[in-house]
Amino acid sequence: MTTRRALLAAPFVLPAMAGTARAQDAWPSRTIAVLLGYPPGGVTDFASRAVCERLGRGLGQTVVLENRPGAATAVANTAVAQARPDGYTLLMGTSTLAINPALQPTLTPRDPMAELTPIGTVFRTAFVLHVHPSVPARSAAELIAYARANPGKMNFGSSGTGAVNHLCLELFRARAGIDVVHVPYRGGAAALLDLRAGRIQGMFNAVQEALPAVREGATRALAISSKQRATAMPDLPPLADTLADFDGVFWQGLFGPAGLPAPIVARAGAALREATSDPSLVARMAEQGVALTTGDDAALRRTLVEETQMWGRLIREQNIRPE
Repeated sequence: MTTRRALLAAPFVLPAMAGTARAQDAWPSRTIAVLLGYPPGGVTDFASRAVCERLGRGLGQTVVLENRPGAATAVANTAVAQARPDGYTLLMGTSTLAINPALQPTLTPRDPMAELTPIGTVFRTAFVLHVHPSVPARSAAELIAYARANPGKMNFGSSGTGAVNHLCLELFRARAGIDVVHVPYRGGAAALLDLRAGRIQGMFNAVQEALPAVREGATRALAISSKQRATAMPDLPPLADTLADFDGVFWQGLFGPAGLPAPIVARAGAALREATSDPSLVARMAEQGVALTTGDDAALRRTLVEETQMWGRLIREQNIRPE
């Protein structure tokens, strides 16, 4: 009886399966929306738009970036996690996917690794550790020594509690064994203004944001937060030269909803790798302190797992709480 039912059902099941396969084979046949949890402007938006434009050329369809800021990027993240897994709603996910589960566990998606499908890596951008010229330190080692000699007397800004540049500061503070005061701002621009004016003594800024102040002499750059030097500031040594294995970066990757079919992941991933390895785009992004990274879905999944563990451990050890 069971076999008979299965045979009777087969004519109805097989056409449905064939229709799904045809839809996947035809992807993409219309505009793709890529959501970003940040407002227009800034390095994340700038890089995302450039990559989306090149991605669209590779796929032969328009790829539109939609800014959906709010709730520490959870608005955009959740919208994609709840979207149909048909490949027409994707996410430019960032480091916040690795931070939010420990810092703000009530935000959705609560388990990004289960609720999203990694497609491929997009970029990494490091942070410049820079100080006001009134600080006598001219290297990371000298800054650590100065901070140890003046505990609690230096104020370091950030773009907000839980932002990656704040977590870099916390990692630096913990690894160096120093006592400096964290001053959170509502955005990095206000913090940088106060650093220029000497109202705070230092902070970590994305390369693109720090570069003008450093070139003008308004601040003094001491180190870069990544293990690799930045193309835009090649003479700036990695903080890892002073604190072994220090590596704190902001990263971005392309995700889809959970259940995104493997053929779509493969097609989108291949086009993304073409985009992030385009020599002209790589050079243009490098000038802005953005290092495009060419990695597949496995590389992005590995990044998410490793950073969730690293930032989660730091957040718990330092008892970091959202504002």
